Amino acid sequence: MKNIDTAFRHVRGFTILVVAGSTVITCYALYKSFSSVALMQDKVYILANGKALEAYASDRKDNVPVEARDHIKTFHQYFFSLDPDDKVIKANVTKALYLADNSVKRIYDDLKENSYYSGIISGNISQTIVVDSVKIDINEYPYRFKCFSRQSIIRTTSILSRNLITEGTLRNVSRSDNNPHGFLIERFNTIENKDLGTVSRKP
Repeated sequence: MKNIDTAFRHVRGFTILVVAGSTVITCYALYKSFSSVALMQDKVYILANGKALEAYASDRKDNVPVEARDHIKTFHQYFFSLDPDDKVIKANVTKALYLADNSVKRIYDDLKENSYYSGIISGNISQTIVVDSVKIDINEYPYRFKCFSRQSIIRTTSILSRNLITEGTLRNVSRSDNNPHGFLIERFNTIENKDLGTVSRKP
């Protein structure tokens, strides 16, 4: 009887230990499962060229300098890249005007009134721009910027190089297809537009 009682106690203790261990393991497994599911739900994957790329969410403040510089660069490329084609000029200027306020519209109207764009078309002139750098101050809103770039004015017989420095401010607006960065250029002004030199083109 004593041996049976001792064996029963051992079996009961072992059973309790196994049940307790199983309960702990089950709870841990459930916790890790829910944690993994929650972590996966926070991730977004983008399919590009047949490959799944993971996208990370971040605060807008972390991306302000990068997005602002790209916004300014995009605006300059649209507004200052011209070809002797009325439709190309209108398309580029229209895209640029979505990124800026009336200060740019006034510049466009003045250039148009002075037959600047007509001269480009009649003279078969192309104008390109390369943005060297953009300095932006995000410590004060609206953000002030200064853009340093080089223009090339390509004529039939020569290529004129110009140094272009512009400035202005940026304020936040709603993002859209026409303005993906959600900025608007205000108080746009040209500080310097100086000729650097002319290179003759071979006939």
